[in-house]
Amino acid sequence: MNKIIENLENEQLRIDIPDFKAGDTIKVYARIKEGEKERIQMFQGFVLRRRKGKTGATFTVRKISYGVGVERIFPLHSPTIDRIEVVSRGKVRQGRLYYMRALKGKALKIKEKRV
Repeated sequence: MNKIIENLENEQLRIDIPDFKAGDTIKVYARIKEGEKERIQMFQGFVLRRRKGKTGATFTVRKISYGVGVERIFPLHSPTIDRIEVVSRGKVRQGRLYYMRALKGKALKIKEKRV
């Protein structure tokens, strides 16, 4: 029975997802359905955390919109995500950046990783 479930999960995994981790700034293009119309909405921010797993993998993106912090959790292998673009790589030392919620202004900046 486990082999059947594992095969179904492997079929649903997406292969077009770029490599990113906590601290990276990304653009997530999500499909939004409003009535019968469908449009693509961009959400740009830095990754707070990335939860591992196969089909249950998620990542949390945070941005500041009009002075208010907005967080959104996206399922990684969801068909509602059109595409993901990595804008910049962040230089951080932790896997989860929950301490960034308490920071404001210039302290909220993440240093860019040098290539």
